[in-house]
Amino acid sequence: MLKQRLQIKMDSLKKIWIGFFCLILVASAYSQTQPCPLNINFSTGDLTHWSAFTGTFTSAAGTRATQTFDSLKAAPTGTLGTVSFPESGYSVQGIQVSNNNSVDPFGGFSTIPTINGYQYTNSVLLGSTTVAPGSNQGLIRGISYVINVPAGSVDSPYTVTYAYAMVLENGSHASNQQPLSRAILETKDGIIACASPSYYLPTSGSGNALDEAAAHRQGFTQSPVPSPNTVGNGTTPYRVWTKSWTEVTFNLSPYRGQQVTLTFEADNCIPGGHFAYAYFAIRNDCNGLEISGPTAACQNGTITYSVPALADATYTWTIPNGWKKILDSLNILQVIPATAGGGTISVHEVNSCADLKASLDVITTLPTIPGVLSGNNIVCSDSNSSKIILSGNRGNVLNWISTLDGSNWVTDSVNKDSFLLVKNLKQTTTYKALVQNGSACSIDSTTSVLIDVNPISKGGVISPTLLNICQGQNKGATLNLSGSIGSIVNWQSSLDSIVWKDFNPPNTDTFYSINNTNVPTKFRAIAKSGVCPADTSKTAQVNIYNTPFPQAALAPADVAICFGSKAILNANVSIGTSYAWLNYNSLYDPNSRTISSTPYTVSAQAAPASSTIYLLAIRNADCPNLWIDTFHVIVTPPIIVNAGHDTAVAADQPLQLDALVSDSTVRTYAWLPSTGLNNSSIANPIATLGAGIDSIYYKVTATNSSGCSGVDYILVHVYKSKPDILVPNAFTPNGDGRNDIIKPIPIGIATLNYFRIYNRWGQMLFSTGEFNKGWDGNLNGTQQQSGTYVYMTEGIDYLGNTIFRKGTVVLIR
Repeated sequence: MLKQRLQIKMDSLKKIWIGFFCLILVASAYSQTQPCPLNINFSTGDLTHWSAFTGTFTSAAGTRATQTFDSLKAAPTGTLGTVSFPESGYSVQGIQVSNNNSVDPFGGFSTIPTINGYQYTNSVLLGSTTVAPGSNQGLIRGISYVINVPAGSVDSPYTVTYAYAMVLENGSHASNQQPLSRAILETKDGIIACASPSYYLPTSGSGNALDEAAAHRQGFTQSPVPSPNTVGNGTTPYRVWTKSWTEVTFNLSPYRGQQVTLTFEADNCIPGGHFAYAYFAIRNDCNGLEISGPTAACQNGTITYSVPALADATYTWTIPNGWKKILDSLNILQVIPATAGGGTISVHEVNSCADLKASLDVITTLPTIPGVLSGNNIVCSDSNSSKIILSGNRGNVLNWISTLDGSNWVTDSVNKDSFLLVKNLKQTTTYKALVQNGSACSIDSTTSVLIDVNPISKGGVISPTLLNICQGQNKGATLNLSGSIGSIVNWQSSLDSIVWKDFNPPNTDTFYSINNTNVPTKFRAIAKSGVCPADTSKTAQVNIYNTPFPQAALAPADVAICFGSKAILNANVSIGTSYAWLNYNSLYDPNSRTISSTPYTVSAQAAPASSTIYLLAIRNADCPNLWIDTFHVIVTPPIIVNAGHDTAVAADQPLQLDALVSDSTVRTYAWLPSTGLNNSSIANPIATLGAGIDSIYYKVTATNSSGCSGVDYILVHVYKSKPDILVPNAFTPNGDGRNDIIKPIPIGIATLNYFRIYNRWGQMLFSTGEFNKGWDGNLNGTQQQSGTYVYMTEGIDYLGNTIFRKGTVVLIR
């Protein structure tokens, strides 16, 4: 299916002359200057010398490019001078060249990249967010360049480097039906795999869930931007994944005097409801390998050098004597130059696409020493003054910088002095100086100085401002302070709002739980912010009720149950006259809610479909406050078991059963009956059924570590004949759900190679290699007429024999 879906008609593309070289070089000149193919990097701002194709594909017919655009013609049939082409059947652009850099809305990366110090000048975007929901068709678009590799010595490298970035919408389909982006480098001998990456979002399991770990390993990141499309197969709108820029380099010197074809492509998903688009950019440098990195460096500083990445390549770096290598990770080198004057960096990289060497001469100078700042200070907001002094630096002050949050720095580009005077700060600020010892050395920052600005103290507000409490109250008898600025120094109490008494010992919390208070009392808190004067809060009044506060205990408070079962909620009340449930989700309580005498037990049953919190409130006589506590009912989700589709086997044919479950904590399996099974206690037993059995109905039960279980069933028919492929002789696709499709019935068949339907003119109308798939009597959404059609099918039985059948079937409407 994947091969059928992705196959581009390369033979037809090869017939299109896309581009050629206009400069004739002698063989000895190749190692000096070798121009790249004209406009291979879109430097003219259009698609000249490239061919293009756009179209649609469906799950039934596979990939089908509906229109190609010749590299030797102008628009509308060619690419000469053409900047863009619309999506097939839509006005939105599906192919477009850009020389203006922007930011991709989903991935956040640049649409024209800078990689390893190399700034690409142009890029091409293939695809869009356009989809065709409901039409069961997707969009395909691509461009292709036929490279005429100059004749000459195969020992002289002739390289092409391209970069790609992509945005794919997860369709939760089978992996080979997901949106796709890929590149293809093809010679007369076939596709060069190391230069032909292909990506789609991997899925797995019966629900085709995204394999996020595999996606991350391939360099994909989930976008924080939701999909603009409503089609999502019930999945979250945050289903767009992106892969930022990656470079590929390949050497074409083995193909001197030959043609190779470079193709870029982006395809939507096979059902058609999810999009794919990708960016491609190409370097305008074909002279071989070049090292990116500084040619001037500081001694004892870390320097990074890199070359474009080759797939599956080995890299050998060489550095000058006395230099220290601290990182040699494939195509990236980090070194510390420890000798004066300089030296030469060399690299040799090899894979099936290239065998390249490069070197770079580097000079070294003394490194920058940023120095140390002094002047840390703590001040009060508004009226303050602080002086910061720099010492011990090698190099000049470029700028002073400051930050309020540690992340966003503000530059003072005027002051270049070795000291800084700051006044009247309102917020805590961190200062640094940027120092550089000449242009060859890196800019470095000094240690930081913190001017800690304490905000003006504020006492805040106590809530509630009026608190009524009952005797023995241990819930809700708390005063809470909010809106304060500074540390809480203590709380105070007063009976007349005139004489205030400090708490002893001091209370430095932002709350106070009332106890041992028998008369109406006022309370307040004192806050102090650093070096600023203290401030007192607003006051709160506490009144006392003589009625006891309700008391109860939950037994137990937390209950774990399986989906579909009940939890018993009990509360033992020692003080109270009535109670109430504050939520009734799947709750049954037969009692009257009145507590006639204590002790009293409140008992209820709960059977929620998911984990639920239940609140119980108890009142005692005229006490105005309620005792409230929480039951947590934790529900194990239902265990979904899938035993597979009903099937048919030949007598004595081994049948692999496989129970898939939704719960990773499942520990045991039980198959009933155990007839013919090699092991009835595993997820995937093998069933071997003899000719004495016509059919058997298996039930599988899966139980997890908590004792919760789920079940499913599978019906197996046993045929007495040898392995065969049966096809009904008629079907009625009238939409009544009965006999609507024609499909093969495999008996003892391990692999279905194909099942195909042809009309009387020999046109193939349908093809599949999947079990339980069939033809619905339509072609590209158009109903076919009643009549006789020809089928052909082939499969491999479980003994390895090939079974071929051919016949006719009647379509009846």
